Amino acid sequence: MLVLVAPGQGAQKPGLLTPWLELPGVADRLAQWSAAIDLDLVHFGTEADADAIRDTAVAQPLLVATSLLSAYELLEGEPTQDAPGRAAAVGAFAGHSVGELAAAALTGVLTPLEALRIVRARGTAMAEAAAVTETGMSAVLGGDPEVVTGHLDKLGLAPANMNGAGQIVAAGTAEQLAGLSEDRPEKARVVPLKVAGAFHTEHMASALPAMEAAVEGVAPGTPLTRYVSNFDGQVVESGPEVVRRLVNQISAPVRWDLCMETFQQLGATALIELCPGGTLTGLAKRALPDVRTLALKSPDDLAAARDLVAAHTSA
Repeated sequence: MLVLVAPGQGAQKPGLLTPWLELPGVADRLAQWSAAIDLDLVHFGTEADADAIRDTAVAQPLLVATSLLSAYELLEGEPTQDAPGRAAAVGAFAGHSVGELAAAALTGVLTPLEALRIVRARGTAMAEAAAVTETGMSAVLGGDPEVVTGHLDKLGLAPANMNGAGQIVAAGTAEQLAGLSEDRPEKARVVPLKVAGAFHTEHMASALPAMEAAVEGVAPGTPLTRYVSNFDGQVVESGPEVVRRLVNQISAPVRWDLCMETFQQLGATALIELCPGGTLTGLAKRALPDVRTLALKSPDDLAAARDLVAAHTSA
């Protein structure tokens, strides 16, 4: 079984869209999307520096657009309710944090324009929530998970991302994170992340009304294939429930560890991470060593990724 996953915030890199613009039709698609959300995706995906795309209001739409773009090139078309195309070979879709919006579009729960409009509102609202207090996130690598979470609680930090494979992401105020750097959990190291906020914690509660407003009027479709949710790692079969979770997830922890457990239970044999791939395949290599992984970083990876899709189409 093939799993297709979309990365979350922090995976963005300067120039990530540059090689994709050489492919036919990509520039036109990006121009349409940019006009729809009033954000120049081409500029931010080709010319902008690391600081510019670190801005949450920019990073989130840029990541979803890039994941969708690479997926459509991989699957050789946009899957729809009436014509799923090569997406029918995918046994499950999932996304890490903001990547869930790309997954929702690829399963047909949202149209691509709906996903981009929602993520535009999401990124703006979360950036505004993050500006209230200086907050951030740090990855805690290694250590016993129970010991780590207990240590975070002692410091007033939240385990915002339970990523599995020995990685827990702590979130909180700058002062609390500084305390974590000075007082690390036993047998663990701490790596500050390039994100501008304590996402998936109570610090994001003020962004919820904007998310609720962003999904008003959306008529969600039924998932074309399995959609695995960050909330609890479960397969969600209802479009409205997927959307409800997308709204509430911004202030709830990401349980990527449970998502990977579900991939394993479903019998996953291969996992492709959409552009800008690397982070989730790294986690999968450690947590799911028997699953073949491929990070779709540029068009140069398309041939190998399409071969993997084709192998599962004929399986």
